[in-house]
Amino acid sequence: MVGYNRYDTETELNLLNRIYDILRLYQNFFQPSVKLISKERVGSKVIKRYDKPATPYQRVLASEYVDQNVKNQLRDIFARLNPVDLKRKIIALQKKLALYSASKANAAENLSTEDSAAFV
Repeated sequence: MVGYNRYDTETELNLLNRIYDILRLYQNFFQPSVKLISKERVGSKVIKRYDKPATPYQRVLASEYVDQNVKNQLRDIFARLNPVDLKRKIIALQKKLALYSASKANAAENLSTEDSAAFV
């Protein structure tokens, strides 16, 4: 979600935290995943069986081990979320992070070029 650059400034840390805060909501409420139910070995072949795709939010609501108050809180949060809006915010923050990181890299490159020119 954020690439492989080295993010080592306070600004980058703040952007990363904002991205991950929104991404947490987007993934847990709107991104379904499959869960492995069982694996069975038949000779040299392994047969895997998966549960139907569901979001972590749906799995919590279906669980009998989670308190009803927690489920109600999650329903309230879900009612206020818009997946398209969340995705737009994530993309905007990713662009800000990429621009900031690129400008930082360009500034560092310019400094190293100036330093090497000073010793010539």
